[in-house]
Amino acid sequence: MTEPARTVVVGMSGGVDSSVTALLLKQQGWQVIGLFMKNWEDDDDDAYCSTRQDLVEVAAVCDVIGIDLEVVNFSAEYKDRVFAEFLREYRAGRTPNPDVLCNAEIKFKAFLEHAMKLGAARIATGHYARVREADGRVELLKGVDLGKDQSYFLYRLNQAQLARTLFPIGHLHKHAVRRIAEQARLPNFARKDSTGICFIGERPFREFLQRYLPTEPGEIRSLDDERPVGRHQGLMYHTLGQRKGLRIGGIKPGGSKRGDAAGEHAAWYVARKDMRNNRLYVVQGHDHPALLAARLTAGDLSWVAGAPPEVGRAYSARTRYRQADAPCTITALDAQRLELAFDAPQWAVTPGQSAVLYSGDVCLGGGIID
Repeated sequence: MTEPARTVVVGMSGGVDSSVTALLLKQQGWQVIGLFMKNWEDDDDDAYCSTRQDLVEVAAVCDVIGIDLEVVNFSAEYKDRVFAEFLREYRAGRTPNPDVLCNAEIKFKAFLEHAMKLGAARIATGHYARVREADGRVELLKGVDLGKDQSYFLYRLNQAQLARTLFPIGHLHKHAVRRIAEQARLPNFARKDSTGICFIGERPFREFLQRYLPTEPGEIRSLDDERPVGRHQGLMYHTLGQRKGLRIGGIKPGGSKRGDAAGEHAAWYVARKDMRNNRLYVVQGHDHPALLAARLTAGDLSWVAGAPPEVGRAYSARTRYRQADAPCTITALDAQRLELAFDAPQWAVTPGQSAVLYSGDVCLGGGIID
């Protein structure tokens, strides 16, 4: 094979997964180029969300592995393609998942285009997922480590993107990845996994959102009897099924305040947002019927194979990350809309999140929950 055909650009974040990805490809004989993507600039020096330490980690890993490192700034693309949509969704009262859009628009679009300009044949990332060729198409499969499987975040990838992508750790469990990193003496082998949205980091969510969206306080009411039970600072701060942060504890279902600490009253959960009246509705009890949905509709559809699955067939679906697959049936489907019926009602199906369909280990695609 010619040199360019054995060149792969690895997206490196400073974490152990992308580091082992680069290491394994180097061991397999690929000419590896590490690429660090800078996707956020507004508060780069902020203690909550600094990329400086990440870059230091990546540079140290590349030095140990013996590969070149390039740094590229995708902040403008990220702000236009991902963050702007993130704010639009919150304004509309939905709860978006920016990681899904980031993968489709940045990590497997802007990054892929940049890698091709470098003359690479493939890109690779540290996602826990797999690809497989079958019947002339490329399939997206779950990672073997189901506790870490990230196919949910990748369902918007298309055939052209997947055909040029490698997921070298998709067949491994997390503990094996860490063991490989430790044996290779990678400096970040014990680094804690990052959590949360990349541009928010570990900072309080409300504090971040207040920078970009004005607060609009309003009533919190009980969905069952319409009685006021508290005040919210903005519908954007709340999502379906949310329990913490409501500040309305201490009210029994009958309406009276409790003075003791017995806590016999049921916890409150967000059940609905009334955007027109700026009102948040809550219910008591985790298993309240208002928190359960037997059906859903989704739009903005994307199918990995380039064509939709069959209507009437039984599949499984996830309506949030790290959720067990829920058996379901497609009851209606066209170019704009998907309707699913679940075998058992699902808890807190949230507008703005993604409904992702599977056939066994194969991720078929999905859409944004209406």
